[in-house]
Amino acid sequence: MELLKEILQFSPLLLKGTWVTIQLTFFSIILSVILAVVFGVMRHSRNGTLNWIAAIYIDFFRGTPELVLLYWIYFALPFLGITLSTLWAGVVGIGLNLGAYEAEVVRGSLAAVPREQYMAATALNFTRWQTTSRIILPQAIIRMVPPMGNLFIQLLKATALVSLITLHDLTFDAQILRSQTYKTVLIFTMTLVMYFILAMFITWGMRTLERRLSRGRDYGGSQL
Repeated sequence: MELLKEILQFSPLLLKGTWVTIQLTFFSIILSVILAVVFGVMRHSRNGTLNWIAAIYIDFFRGTPELVLLYWIYFALPFLGITLSTLWAGVVGIGLNLGAYEAEVVRGSLAAVPREQYMAATALNFTRWQTTSRIILPQAIIRMVPPMGNLFIQLLKATALVSLITLHDLTFDAQILRSQTYKTVLIFTMTLVMYFILAMFITWGMRTLERRLSRGRDYGGSQL
């Protein structure tokens, strides 16, 4: 009973932090997916300039630590006249970083579509837009979903870093509770469970999306 009482006592603040983590994860996923699609398509493009620009973005943000990037956005950008709230600094930093990894997933998924599909579309006199929207993207998107799901979970876990720029997310509020109550084991166990539950929601959502996208389609891409 004493344990249950403590869990109920600590839950409101942790749930408040969880809501901030959910918002941060949601907006970061949106930003990262937009960046991934844009730069992934550019990286797959035969246009040398677009390919080069995309390669710079991908290589730079994959090669820089997320924490240092967050520090730069939150602490250094104001000296350049750009000030972001802690939430949006977190969204931009995490979105930029994970978007680079996701862009490679997009590029790889587009490249994995068999060349025969392009040839068949040409034989049917499809335009480039028709080929991309009706044949290439539907097959590529199915291939993207599993690795994207893994990266979304990685993104969720990366949101814990924003506590270091004082955003009151789940990790930050857990640290506050620990310093006030010294119930270290209980509080961080509850925190781990909450992150796990959020990760399971992402996993369930991506698996559901994959099943729906796969209905009636040949995953191997041997049929139009």
